[in-house]
Amino acid sequence: MKKLFAVLAVIASVSVMSVYAQDEVAEPAEQPVAEEQVEEAAAPEAEEAAADEIVSEDAVEEQGGIHQAIKQKFIEGGAGFMSTVALCLIFGLAIAIERIVYLSLSSADSKKLLKAVEEALDANDMEKAKEICRNTRGPVASIFYQGLLRYDEGIDVVEKSIISYGGVQTGLMERNVSWIGLFIGLAPMFGFMGTVIGMIGAFDKIQQPGDISATIVAGGIKVALITTVAGLIVAIILQIFYNFILSRIEAVVSDMEDSSITMLDILIKHGEQKKQA
Repeated sequence: MKKLFAVLAVIASVSVMSVYAQDEVAEPAEQPVAEEQVEEAAAPEAEEAAADEIVSEDAVEEQGGIHQAIKQKFIEGGAGFMSTVALCLIFGLAIAIERIVYLSLSSADSKKLLKAVEEALDANDMEKAKEICRNTRGPVASIFYQGLLRYDEGIDVVEKSIISYGGVQTGLMERNVSWIGLFIGLAPMFGFMGTVIGMIGAFDKIQQPGDISATIVAGGIKVALITTVAGLIVAIILQIFYNFILSRIEAVVSDMEDSSITMLDILIKHGEQKKQA
């Protein structure tokens, strides 16, 4: 586009010079010859200047990099809708990062924990088993601790306690995840709204009486479509984080269920050994 503008500028300058030369036809023959020489000398200079301008603009773009390009597109898209799309990205990423950190801290070695608890129960040291669970991070250890607290009330009570507290821990892991889904839906909606409003403005310019500039109309449509692109990009980024978080939650929940069954088997075994003793 810039090269096209440069070529048009050169053509326009040559045309103006030719018109000026035609207006001076009534003068002596030597003067048109001199003007033609001036035109021939000026045209290469104009082309060189246009070429230098294109090279300088390309150099500025290369120096600015992707950061400058994103900044320019953000300004072209309009502060209103582009700001709302950017806020959806910021809040969505903040929640996603917080959830990822929480789930990373919730992960623990369940097999190692089960082995330590089983060894403590084999030694008839219930308090040590509780202390191991209390000092271990993660939802699995918390579920074990709730079950051990109610061991004296019977296996049925322990099982109900483990199931109930497992639901509580699942709710804690899924907390605020729905907000990410909300931002995934809002970002493209704001983008589409900006596009529709921009298209309305472009058609208003077409409807106005007088000369219609295709450049102005095309520029309005281009700016309108930038908001849609931004909204879709934000939605794609947040969708990736959203699916990753859900996969981590499913993995932790599956580990909790498997470990809870193993824990109940250990408690039943410990109860039978205690009766036999």
